[in-house]
Amino acid sequence: MTNHDAPAVTPATRAQLMDDWRAARSRRHAAGPDSEAYREACEDVARIEVEIARIERAMDPPRV
Repeated sequence: MTNHDAPAVTPATRAQLMDDWRAARSRRHAAGPDSEAYREACEDVARIEVEIARIERAMDPPRV
C-alpha cells in the first residue's frame, strides 16, 4: 500500500523497478474494481513506469 505522506523511495536499478512493477500489477489484479487498493496499485504502476522510462531514456543508446 502507498503512503502518500512518505517520500517515495526509488530503487536505483531498472531490474528493481521491474520487480516493483510486477508486484504492483499483481496487487492491482488482486484488488476489487473501484476499491482504494485498486486505485493505489494503479498509481504505483504509473509511477514505476515513469521511472523505468526515465532510466531507459538515460541509457546509451536509449532503449526508446
